[in-house]
Amino acid sequence: MCSLWRGFSLPLTTSLNRRFLKCCRQLSRSYNIESCIPEAVAFQGVSDHSGLYKFSVNESDRFWGAVARQRLSWISPFHTVQNCDFSQGKIKWFEGGKLNVSVNCLDRHVHTSPERVALIWERDEPGTEVKITYRQLLELTCRLGNLLKRQGVRRGDCVTIYMPPCPLAVASMLACARIGAAHNVVFAGFSSEALADRIRDAQSSTVITVNQGVRGGKVVDLKRTVDQAVQNCPSVQQVLVAMRTENTVAMTDRDVPLEEEMMKEDVVCEPVAMDSEDVLFLLYTSGSTGKPKGLVHTQAGYLLYTALTHRYVFNYHDRDVFGCVADIGWITGHSYIVYGPLCNGGTTVLFESTPVYPNPGRYWEMVERLGINQFYGAPTAIRLLLKYGDEWVQNYNRSSLKTLGSVGEPINTEAWEWYHRVVGDGRCPVVDTWWQTETGGICIAPRPSDPEAEIVPGMAMRPFYGIKPALLDTEVGEVLSSNDSTGALCISQAWPGMARTIHNHHQRFTETYFQPYPGVYVFVVLKKAVMVQEDVLAQQLREMVSRSIAKYACPDFIQVVRCLPKTRSGKIMRRVLRKVVERNTDELGDLSTLDDPDSVHEVIRGHQRLRGDGKQQ
Repeated sequence: MCSLWRGFSLPLTTSLNRRFLKCCRQLSRSYNIESCIPEAVAFQGVSDHSGLYKFSVNESDRFWGAVARQRLSWISPFHTVQNCDFSQGKIKWFEGGKLNVSVNCLDRHVHTSPERVALIWERDEPGTEVKITYRQLLELTCRLGNLLKRQGVRRGDCVTIYMPPCPLAVASMLACARIGAAHNVVFAGFSSEALADRIRDAQSSTVITVNQGVRGGKVVDLKRTVDQAVQNCPSVQQVLVAMRTENTVAMTDRDVPLEEEMMKEDVVCEPVAMDSEDVLFLLYTSGSTGKPKGLVHTQAGYLLYTALTHRYVFNYHDRDVFGCVADIGWITGHSYIVYGPLCNGGTTVLFESTPVYPNPGRYWEMVERLGINQFYGAPTAIRLLLKYGDEWVQNYNRSSLKTLGSVGEPINTEAWEWYHRVVGDGRCPVVDTWWQTETGGICIAPRPSDPEAEIVPGMAMRPFYGIKPALLDTEVGEVLSSNDSTGALCISQAWPGMARTIHNHHQRFTETYFQPYPGVYVFVVLKKAVMVQEDVLAQQLREMVSRSIAKYACPDFIQVVRCLPKTRSGKIMRRVLRKVVERNTDELGDLSTLDDPDSVHEVIRGHQRLRGDGKQQ
């Protein structure tokens, strides 16, 4: 944490030395807060993290106004920091301001460090990574922006992107931002039906995809999925097709060869001045009702919040290599592969493969080869790799690592301790992050904090700047203050990164997040009994499969966790477990993101056995 006293030590043989070291630490806190966050100089009375946090929630306008002016490049300045009313579901930040997100992510860094690496594309085959500089990424973005305009895409349109993690996917997102169009990135593991639903709801006339995807040594025909989807999407007029592999695919009059047409375009594309509250992107979540929700995120507030959380939760510094192994189709990929790191001028990794391809050492071989400093992954993947043993980790040099992060679901103590002790050699802080697609960025995490503040295994612990959480009684809506309490975890004031609405369904937005407990945003309702049953069910299913594997002497642990319903990125779909525990198996919702949809039937059968119920469901 930018410590002035890092590496400094004294023999604590006397009380004098102990008092002296305590004074040094106090002085370092005073120094650190201004060296880490320069804006704090103007905040009277703020001398440490605790003081800065209190200032950020008590003087919200001053805090966010100062960091927005300092961290973002504006075409026109904003006149109002925030204009929010939770009772109406109204959230507006930095009104009057104009900017362009792609300029903040590219142009300003090209002016200072054009040859700095922006993207490291970690392709499926180890050792075949591709590095893209800020200058090259700006050129790709401008060519693609000009191509989109030639194809009729205009400001306010929404372009659907169905691509695996790759430089052209990032350029597609930034090209939309550059010309004033919104993007709708759809996870490239969705079925054609799920893709069609999202295209129709977003009313996209343009889709960008690749001929094929490559993951874990397997080739996936993504263009074929798009072809099936657009048959039921009358709004689609053109499909831009990039070539990930050399295999040809069927092309129709609607299809446009992306690389070929891009090279006809100029490398300069004038950025459009966008209002702070113009739409930046839609991102659909798989609601438990089966009807996807198109969350709307806007320009300035989202960009600022992702940049700030990226820098301070992970202690990111210039020249670090940030390795987030999520997919760009999820909010984690949007915020911590693309927008946060690039706004900060960072180097960010695009991971195309799986944790176990070609072997369970893949992550750690990549860390050594690329010199990754911050690693951010899913607890399910950590638990999987733990079972393969320490050797696959210790085979590789991980001395570059400084911070480890977990995202997507709670991390259990055993996995947290292994992650910290083995992967991080006991020297890297593990930041368990708690947030949602709706929040835009991390809301609760162990860092930032005062220097040497404790991190408790498996706990997110501390709200980020500007986040004011409250635990409410679900019956009467009163604030709960005792330690052993469950209820509705809410956030009692607005922050810049939060979603603004559900596309075409603002009433659903207000009813879901603001009406249950007036005056607050409902983060999650913590139902202790159900949460315990979820964890018990997951653990017992693992044990059941472990026993079966032991019986048949199968050495591959992948099969142990196969029966848990997981997305392709390794995240356990806990809402499915919750519905099974609650015996609402007819309300499982959209399951097309699951790596193995049949796993749900295994879970249901396993739950029946656990409760001694042979009834068919």
